[in-house]
Amino acid sequence: MRFRHSTRLAALALAGLVLGSLPAAAHDIPDRISMHAFVKPEGNRLHLLVRVPLTLLLNLNLPKRGPGYLDLAHVDGPLAAAAEAAARDFEVRADGTRLDHVRVAGRISQSSDRAFESYDRALALIEGPKLPEDTDVFWNQGFFDVHLEYPIESDRAEFTLTVHTGQGLGNRLVVDVHFLPPDGGERIYVVQGGAGTLSLDPRWYQAAWFFVGSGIHHILGGIDHLLFLVCLVLPFRRLGWDLVGVVTAFTVAHSITLLAAAYGLVPSVAWFPPLVETLIAASIVYMAIENVLAPNLSRRWLVTGLFGLVHGFGFSFVLGEELQFAGSHLLLSLFAFNLGVEIGQLLVLVVLLPALVWIGRRPVAARYAPIVVSVLVGHTAWHWMMERAEVLTEVPWPEPDADLAVAAARVLAPILVAAGVVRWLAGRRAARRTAAVRAGGAP
Repeated sequence: MRFRHSTRLAALALAGLVLGSLPAAAHDIPDRISMHAFVKPEGNRLHLLVRVPLTLLLNLNLPKRGPGYLDLAHVDGPLAAAAEAAARDFEVRADGTRLDHVRVAGRISQSSDRAFESYDRALALIEGPKLPEDTDVFWNQGFFDVHLEYPIESDRAEFTLTVHTGQGLGNRLVVDVHFLPPDGGERIYVVQGGAGTLSLDPRWYQAAWFFVGSGIHHILGGIDHLLFLVCLVLPFRRLGWDLVGVVTAFTVAHSITLLAAAYGLVPSVAWFPPLVETLIAASIVYMAIENVLAPNLSRRWLVTGLFGLVHGFGFSFVLGEELQFAGSHLLLSLFAFNLGVEIGQLLVLVVLLPALVWIGRRPVAARYAPIVVSVLVGHTAWHWMMERAEVLTEVPWPEPDADLAVAAARVLAPILVAAGVVRWLAGRRAARRTAAVRAGGAP
């Protein structure tokens, strides 16, 4: 079962279009288009309600009257064709079996209508009386509302939605999908751009697989995290306990801040993301400078743990948009994401360590290669830091008040937790060294 990245179901908005038509002129499509949908399995039926802005139905050339109002007395035929076309382009599955719709209904609604704020109101609207034929609905300022009904064997099956086509709207299209399972809860998905498959109530293995892949993608696709990792391991020549401690410290630290972010314990204020991005660049600069001057490998794990907190906040900004796909498996998804990050780090180490071992066997290269690489990386990170700091200065900072104190406390909480973990690990490490010395071994 596919469980793709955050581009799931973005083409859901085109359910009301006659798909495959010529694209509308660019000036007719607004910069941001919001779509709404409800999916509810109920007994032996699954109901899919979709609200499509009329601006996406331009290619239908719906009949008009007067200065541009829809001729509601003559739109039923074109709208029925559009609804059937949308139904054909949806792939609704239950436990892997594709469903065929047995009923479809559609209607025009006014731009002021708010029925899609709840499932019951939206269903009542579509199934209720249509607008009077003399209602003035401008040709691009209302909605086309669709109700698709599918037979199912169980309302507790594994449901997925797939849309097979799109019109190149990209991130201008924002779709919120509300899934209402029979247990009475609700899952809300907000997706942008593209087309794909959405698991409406993911099983634990689907969530785990998705977030492992997401973790790998974000560590390998995040150039700043990669450069930090390169600077981190550049002075090492073999896989030893010092290197294991460095990687472990980074993992523990960013796990703490990720967990804190997932439970809403970090500030959601405008200045926080640019501050974190600036600090991430600063961490690379610091590590590069240390490599050039005098790297202390035995204590690098401590510095790495502190910077790992910052990088964890950076991961959380991206992960926050994806946690909607975790379903009821939040902790499992966080663990899987961390596992994916670790797998990505190991892949980087698998490439780097043999090269570092080869360099270490050549005295000239061992002396100068880390310095040259660190200078180049540090130079790049310095420019990032300056650019991000400039963005940070343009963000309005709040006046000192209770809200700012709460935001600061949310930042300090995971840092204090991490500091406690670091202190405990440092104590254990010192105790082992002391025991080794007393036993006559090397520290």
